[in-house]
Amino acid sequence: RYEQREDFAVVIQPFFRNTLLPLDSTSKPDMSFFAADCVHFSVRGYAEMAMALWNNMLEPVGEKQTYNNFTHDRSKLRCPNPEKPFLSTRRNSGFGNSDLNLEETESSVPYWAVIVTAVAGVLVGSL
Repeated sequence: RYEQREDFAVVIQPFFRNTLLPLDSTSKPDMSFFAADCVHFSVRGYAEMAMALWNNMLEPVGEKQTYNNFTHDRSKLRCPNPEKPFLSTRRNSGFGNSDLNLEETESSVPYWAVIVTAVAGVLVGSL
């Protein structure tokens, strides 16, 4: 819909696609990333997501990181490349008007696996 526009772009940022639950030193979920309701992120969790999103926006289309490494390391925050000091879009990533194969960028995880994992997480958490 917006492919021909030069003043607007929509770009998928897949940083959360293959993210795993952060674990603490005892291999249990690190609750410091979550709010008191255990569902929403805490300030620390939102900071991690914001850094991953920012980094994803700087990565060229087709080379975007599809996971988030939960650490408390600010050095993983990237700065814009001096040669390309802008947010990456299909056009400036070298795809121009060519068709990007969207099947390659689709998640390899079926939608039902997310539902099963969420239900299993609730059950395990209840125990």
